[in-house]
Amino acid sequence: MSNTPHRACLVAGLSLALVALAATPARAATTAAPARAPGCVVSQDSTLMALFTSGQSFPDFLAAAKARREGWLKMADSARVDDALVARAKAVGGTWHLLVVAIDACGDSMNNVPYLAKLSEMVPGLDLRMVLPVNGRPVQDSHRSIDGRTATPTFVLLDSNGNDVGCIVELPREIRDWAHGVRGKVSSDSLHAGIRTFYAANRGVAITTEAVEMLEAAKAGSPRCARGTRP
Repeated sequence: MSNTPHRACLVAGLSLALVALAATPARAATTAAPARAPGCVVSQDSTLMALFTSGQSFPDFLAAAKARREGWLKMADSARVDDALVARAKAVGGTWHLLVVAIDACGDSMNNVPYLAKLSEMVPGLDLRMVLPVNGRPVQDSHRSIDGRTATPTFVLLDSNGNDVGCIVELPREIRDWAHGVRGKVSSDSLHAGIRTFYAANRGVAITTEAVEMLEAAKAGSPRCARGTRP
C-alpha cells in the first residue's frame, strides 16, 4: 500500500488472468533475485532493533484494529501455513526478527500479515513485531517498492545482531513483478478486482513461500530484498 493522503491502499497493476498464477506452485528459489542484488546490502542499525522492540505483537495489533476490522479477524482466524514451509523455516534455526510496517486500512497488509504472523507463531526463534507508518516511515523510506514508493506492508528481516538481512515490500513476488510492469496501463477497478481474486485463490502461499526463501537466503549469507529508490 502506497502511503498517499487520499488512498488507503494503492496497489500496482494486476489483471484477472493472475487467478491462474495464484493457483500454481510458487516459483523455485533459483528464479529469485540473485544474492546481494543492488539495494540489498547487509547493514546493522540499532534503531531497527529499537523500533522492533517497541512494536506490537500481532494479537495486540489485531485487537486495536478498527479499519477493515472484520476482514482482519477473518484472515487471522483462517490463516494457515503449509507444513512443508513450516518445516523449512524451522530448519533454518537461529534467532530472527521480522519487523512489519503496516496499517489496518491497507488491504495488502490484511491479506499478507496474518500469514506471516501464523508462520512466526509456529517457528521457534522467529519473532514478529508490528509498527504503524507514523513510527516506521524511516524503514519505508529505506525499503521502497521497486518503483520507488513508500508502501505498506513493509517486511524487514533482522538477524539476532540487528543486521538488516532481507525485505519484502508491499506485494508477494508472484504479483509484484507483474504489477510493476503494467502499472498505469489498466483501470483501478481491474487492478483491485484482480488482486482481491489473487489473494482469495492463493491463500497466503506466495507471501509465506517468499518469507521462507528470505530466511534461507539470510542464513546462507545472501540477503534478498527487491526494493527501489526514491524517484
